[in-house]
Amino acid sequence: MSQTTDRVLVVVPTYNERESIPGALARLREHVPDSDVLVVDDGSPDGTGALVEEIAAAEAADRGRTAVHVMHRAGKLGLGTAYMAGFAWGLERGYDVIVEMDADGSHRAQDLPLLLAALPGADLVLGSRWVPGGSVVNWPANRLFLSRGANLYTRLALGFPIKDATGGFRAYRADLLRSMALDEVASQGYCFQVDMTWRAVRSGARVVEVPITFVERELGRSKMSQTIVVEALLRVTWWGMQERSRRLAGAFRGGRGATHEA
Repeated sequence: MSQTTDRVLVVVPTYNERESIPGALARLREHVPDSDVLVVDDGSPDGTGALVEEIAAAEAADRGRTAVHVMHRAGKLGLGTAYMAGFAWGLERGYDVIVEMDADGSHRAQDLPLLLAALPGADLVLGSRWVPGGSVVNWPANRLFLSRGANLYTRLALGFPIKDATGGFRAYRADLLRSMALDEVASQGYCFQVDMTWRAVRSGARVVEVPITFVERELGRSKMSQTIVVEALLRVTWWGMQERSRRLAGAFRGGRGATHEA
C-alpha cells in the first residue's frame, strides 16, 4: 500500500455472497491491512450479513479494533443505492478515501494498492480493464464485446476520454464525493458507474485510470441483467444528447458574442 496517512474505507455491497465474502475480506486484510471495510448487505437470504457480523467480531478481537463493519438493509435495493449508503456512512465518519469494490473476487485486493498510490495526483482513480496493462480473465466473448462496446459508446456519446467508465473498482477522495450532488444520482449497475464518472469529469475533477486485472467470479452468480444494460444504454444516450445541446448552446452564445464585439 502507498505510504499515506489517509483513512481508507472499502465499501463492498453484497447480496447472497456468503461463499465469496470470507475470501474477499481476508485478501483485503492481507493487501491493505490499514483500511476499514463496510459491507452493505441487502438482506441476503443466504445469511451473508450474519456471517460478516461473525467475521467482524473475530477481526475486532484479533486486531484490537473494529475494522470490518456491516450495514444491514431491508432488501435488494440496488447497487447504486448500496454505494450511496456506503458513501454517506464513510463521509459521516471522516474517512479520507472511499473505495468501491465487489465481493466476488473479480476485483483483486492486490490491485487496490495501485489505485491508492495514484491518489496523490487524482480525485478519482478508476481501476481500468481497457487501458494498456489492464486485462480480463475468463470472460466469454459476449461479455468482452458488451463491455468494450459499452465503453466505446459511452466515450462517443459523452465525448470524454475515459476508457473504462463502467468499471466498479475505484477510489474516490472524500472531498470529491462531498462536492457532488449525490442525492440526484438514481442510476444502477453499469449506469451508476458511468453516472458517477460523468459527474466527476464535468466537475473538473482529476480522473486517472490505473490498469487492473479483472477476474470473472468463480463463486455465486453474476448480477448482470438485460434491464441493467438497457438502462445504461438509454441513460447514456440521453446524457449525450444533453451534452451536445449544451455545447451547441454555448457555441451559439459565443457566436452571438463575437458578432456584438465586431
